[in-house]
This record gives sequence, structure tokens and C-alpha cells, in this order.
Amino acid sequence: MPELPEVETVRKALKNKVLNKKIKDIKIIYPKVFAIPSISEVEEKIKNQTIQDMKRYGKWLMFVLDDYYLLSHLRMEGKYLYRNINDIYGKHELVSFILDDMELRYQDVRKFGRFYLLKKDELYSDKSPLIKLGKDPWDNTLTIDYLKEKYKNKKLEIKSCLLDQSIIVGIGNIYADEILFLSKVNPYKKCCDLNDLELKNIIDNTRIVLEKAIGEGGTTIRSYTSEEGVSGKFQNNLYVHKRENEECKICKNKIVREKIHGRSTYFCKDCQK
Repeated sequence: MPELPEVETVRKALKNKVLNKKIKDIKIIYPKVFAIPSISEVEEKIKNQTIQDMKRYGKWLMFVLDDYYLLSHLRMEGKYLYRNINDIYGKHELVSFILDDMELRYQDVRKFGRFYLLKKDELYSDKSPLIKLGKDPWDNTLTIDYLKEKYKNKKLEIKSCLLDQSIIVGIGNIYADEILFLSKVNPYKKCCDLNDLELKNIIDNTRIVLEKAIGEGGTTIRSYTSEEGVSGKFQNNLYVHKRENEECKICKNKIVREKIHGRSTYFCKDCQK
């Protein structure tokens, strides 16, 4: 699944291509991709809307239109493709936005991705998926005290808590492993047992890791591309993730892989005691 750096990279690529373009029409091949509203409403409301900006919150892309926000979650395999108008549709292309001079198509092999079309004043309403999300990693209110309050009654392992989008948004499996390694925190440690220094290190390293990953265009391990044919490079800088049985870059012991609540977790037992 694309995590925050990958979604941010896609956002930048989209902004370069579609900013200030008008949506002249929309073709919805797979109606279930729209969570709300109904397809007939989407078709009626989105026509002649101009893409004023491209934003992101956590793993959600936000098309800022004249009167609406179009929220898009890529889930596992979602991608945006640029096509000439009236090009033949590919097998897994689910939606096409017909713009002034091109078509922006959403492709999703697994069909897990979702769209929400919301009025401007509904962005943080009960209709919006954003209302359930936690702090952005660069939010000034993401502090030690904030995490202490969120974690104080949680007996879950910190690896699982870092994946909880209702606390900090945008962190997935890849970056959780990297953040914990750099913070020298064992992934099995209970959230409620973390001390102030460990919480500070987690906050600091969350920002450091995500910023570096954004700078490298994200991490391509399986199918992620920011644009067709464009892969990320941060996989070349990973300390632990996907490095089972390889030498730790710090202590030279072997990286191990274990399952925590069903998620593969990579760490160094020496550096993360």
C-alpha cells in the first residue's frame, strides 16, 4: 500500500499535470469506486469543475475543485494514468476524468481504492473519512504529551500503534520499521511503557524518515509508481525493512523478520533491545 511519501509524490506529479484544468466530463466504469455520493450525482456535480489545487492528508489525495473536494485513496494498487482523449480503455481503468486536452484515468487492479466527492463545508463532517484521522507528522501539536495521552491506556505493541491512522497519519509497514530502528525502540514494546525520550525519538524520526523518502520519490518494493514508468528510490536506503538475514548497517548482526498482529516486522535485536 502506498504510504505518505508515495502519496505525496503522486500529489506532486498530479499537480504538475492537472492544475487549473477543467473536468469537462467523467466516465465511471466501476461505480463502486465512489463511496459517496451516488454515481448520477457525481456525474452532475463534477462536470465543469476546475482543479484548483492538489493537497494531501495522510494517505488521502485531495483534488481541490471550485465547489468540492474530491478525496482519493489509492489503497493497495491505485494509480493515475495520463491518456489522450478517446484512447482505448485498459482492463483495470475504473474512472476517467476528461480534461481540456487529456484524460486522467484511475487504474486499480484490486479495485480497493475509493473516492469521496464532498462539498467544501463537508470536508471534516461525518460524511468525510478525514474526520477519523489523527495528526499529520509535521503538525506542531504532534508532541510528546499528545502521544502520552493517546498511548497511556494502550497495551498494544508500538509497531501496531504506529500503523493506527487515528493517532498519526501516513505511516505504514515500511516506514514504521524504519522509524523504530532509528529510534532504537523494540517493535514489541508496549505503547504505554514508552518513556519521554523514546516518544521524542519516534516523533523526530517519523519526520526524518518521511522527509527523506519524499525526497527519493517514495519506496518501490512491489508495484508503486508515482507516474507511469517512474519508480521511487528510497528502497535503496532502508535499514531493516525487507532485509531479513542481511547484516544490520550499524552493528552487523542479522536483521530478523517476525509477525506482529499479522504484519511482517523487520528489526535488529541488538540495536532495538
